[in-house]
Amino acid sequence: MNIKQTNLRHLQVAHSIKYILQLGDNSVSRLDRELLLATAIKRDITWLHTWPEYTLSKEENIKFNSLIKLRADGKPVAYIVGVQEFWSLELKVTPATLIPRPESELLVEQALTMIPLDEKWRVADLGTGSGALAIAIATERPNSKISATDISTEALSTAQDNAQSHHLKNIKFYAGSWFEPLQHREDNFNLIISNPPYIELDDPHLNRGDLRYEPITALTSGIDGLNDIKLIVKQAVEYLDINGVLMIEHGYNQGERVRDIFKDNGFLDIKTLDDLAGHERVSYGRR
Repeated sequence: MNIKQTNLRHLQVAHSIKYILQLGDNSVSRLDRELLLATAIKRDITWLHTWPEYTLSKEENIKFNSLIKLRADGKPVAYIVGVQEFWSLELKVTPATLIPRPESELLVEQALTMIPLDEKWRVADLGTGSGALAIAIATERPNSKISATDISTEALSTAQDNAQSHHLKNIKFYAGSWFEPLQHREDNFNLIISNPPYIELDDPHLNRGDLRYEPITALTSGIDGLNDIKLIVKQAVEYLDINGVLMIEHGYNQGERVRDIFKDNGFLDIKTLDDLAGHERVSYGRR
């Protein structure tokens, strides 16, 4: 092998999937590199591991490096690639929506234990964002009817795209703040769910990590982070059927205060569930 062939071989190795994943930029995690590489070459992660010797073209390499730079600068991978998995469903996300997080699956799990498989429950999802909660429940309980609201028309458009991509016919989307677009409903709801803003305005975490890129209006809710939760709990009584349930995700340190808010508004059988990290994450009560 002559020098030219040797240099070419070294270049090919340096641009191969195997090399990029094993010895690539350590400022970005291997999992993130896999996701960004799959996006750059328009393949899935399984394909990357099946063809580790594949050499990126010049255009693919440029694209990959541009994605890596975005991630190294702190932009969330979900916003870079435009999708995020939730409840084993691939969902479109944009900077107008929060990035669905694993902790929120706890709310879905608990909701599904309450909704009978064969019954036609009426469910409301307030502040649906990408539609993650509504879509997960609609997928698992096809007989139920879900009404999803959001004040952001951009977020609502994303949620509608996600529902269509999963061929769901049992969700209706409404533009407006919390209960506002549901004032003229035909019936009250068996279950109301919400993952509202609950971060305190001065929380230092807002200036770190992925939160820096997410819509601030979907994150913060007053000095104590509870403004929206107080409003939702107060108004939910009017929108719930007899024995209907309100279920809300909240911050890890807000469980006791949220239970008090439920109690002050006349809810019964109030409970709080811990997430996988052992933090109080979801509270619910019965009308």
